[in-house]
Amino acid sequence: MRTVRVKSVIRNVVQKSDGSPQPFLGLEDLESGTGRLLVDELPYKAAEDSVCHAPGDVLFSKLRPYLAKSYLPKEGGTGTGELLVLRPGPAIDSRFLLYVTLSAPWVDWATTTAYGTKMPRTSWELVGNYRFWLPSLERQSRIADFLDTEVSRIDRLVTKKRHLIELLNERINSRVLDHVGASTLVKSNGSPTVPIRRILDKVVRAPKAGEDTITAYRDGQVTARGARRAEGYTLPASAEPQGQHVEVGDVVIHGLDGFAGAIGTSEARGNCSPVYHVCVPRGNGDTRFLGRLLRLLALQGYLGNFATSTRERAVDFRNWDLFGRIPIPDVSVSEQREIGDWISNIRPLREVIERSATLARERRQALITAAVTGQFDVISASGRNVTEGVCA
Repeated sequence: MRTVRVKSVIRNVVQKSDGSPQPFLGLEDLESGTGRLLVDELPYKAAEDSVCHAPGDVLFSKLRPYLAKSYLPKEGGTGTGELLVLRPGPAIDSRFLLYVTLSAPWVDWATTTAYGTKMPRTSWELVGNYRFWLPSLERQSRIADFLDTEVSRIDRLVTKKRHLIELLNERINSRVLDHVGASTLVKSNGSPTVPIRRILDKVVRAPKAGEDTITAYRDGQVTARGARRAEGYTLPASAEPQGQHVEVGDVVIHGLDGFAGAIGTSEARGNCSPVYHVCVPRGNGDTRFLGRLLRLLALQGYLGNFATSTRERAVDFRNWDLFGRIPIPDVSVSEQREIGDWISNIRPLREVIERSATLARERRQALITAAVTGQFDVISASGRNVTEGVCA
């Protein structure tokens, strides 16, 4: 099998933007390990410090390379300087190169040769020395065609399962928003509203040693980082517990990311940053319902109307005195609990589906790795369970 160094068949192109508005790709727009975008459309941005790319280039994130963020753009644009722009030479197919950058050996090389501990980075000088199998262009194209089909099949299965959760959540959200629509927030003769601070009390508990870090994610889940992924975060310089303590069932609101959905009810106990508001209900309010209500009001743009300041991709909710004055629908405790029970019933199903998605991602990478390293012939493998016995 013929192996070559990356730098012998690929160029790293560093062309700075001229500052004109162009589609801009940030690392946050890339999904880890899939080669896909997390957004439907890239924003236009005039950034002179960005790097240009062209159709057919393969983009790979040199920051935290273990996240395996790669992309094959269909049109030209610019991106963050944290992206390596890999331009294939005449001996390599762009799609084949994309799959190489998603394979386990590539990611392992980029990770183990990276420098820095808190924010590890690789570089062109480091990945340029990676050696990989380079078959003929015809075979590269067949491998890419095969992987396009098989990977899409895996992705569709995961998407179908997650869609079920989305449908259940849509029913819950619709019922919650019915209360918003029936309130004086929407019509003058609607049901009453009440300031947030009359329903929730902000608490500040001392952090506890030895506990995980709690994060409010933009998808509405509030949980320990270790329950989703522990890597990719900057560690505190001090070993002492930081921030404030969170208990299971607390309503947690991110002071800057809340506008984008980083609000919810904590599923775990631990410590979180001071940028969060940690709240408990007054009386018998249901935190599951209240966390969902606040998140939906944020996503609808309502809460942002009361923010002290806004900036790109952030709305400032950090002032509790102002945030606590925002009026929200006053919903009966019995209705809160019924909707809260719906929310709780989804959680076990979501956990099962996410475990299944994790296994699918592992199978996906194993398949990609086996195909781009020549472990099997894609022509004879078509139609079989090609991942059986394959290791990433």
